[in-house]
Amino acid sequence: MRKLVYSLGVSLDGYIAGPGGDIGWSAPGEELHRFHNEQARATGVQLYGRRLYETMLFWETADAAPDASPEVVEFARIWRDTPKLVFSTTLTSVEGSNTELAQGAPAAELARLKDEPGMQIAVGGAGLAATFIGLDLVDEYGLFLYPALVGGGTRLFPPLGAQLDLRLVETRTFDSGVVYLRYERAR
Repeated sequence: MRKLVYSLGVSLDGYIAGPGGDIGWSAPGEELHRFHNEQARATGVQLYGRRLYETMLFWETADAAPDASPEVVEFARIWRDTPKLVFSTTLTSVEGSNTELAQGAPAAELARLKDEPGMQIAVGGAGLAATFIGLDLVDEYGLFLYPALVGGGTRLFPPLGAQLDLRLVETRTFDSGVVYLRYERAR
């Protein structure tokens, strides 16, 4: 059975975006970008909420920029090749390579995908991830802890109705001071 992974950059004070949606503080350097590319290559399906999907459409053509770094070129190619499923109550269509609009409820679509063979499933977007977290369907959490205090914005985790126990399975520190923490759901 495939696992669902929620992996995202987070400030030291627990935010994935600062006030006004600012994410400039989480731009990866070369070393971290290469690591993100490795993780993206290990993803069989990417699940997006509408807002993050719209942000990520940048990657459809990011490699065409004359100043695109090798890491950006590589990630853009990986992004286009990876199947993407977008959950939205407002969109009637989606664009971009290998991208579909979800037809069913998040839990039902996830159950279907988990039963299919293939690589891990990744969820992106705080709102969509909150749905899966609230249903205790996330198998693994990957936190990129940034050495920044942003003071407010969008929180990484939603309020929970019950404690979810996790087991630390990997750590890594990058030259930038970002610390990667990977946890599995302890069941």
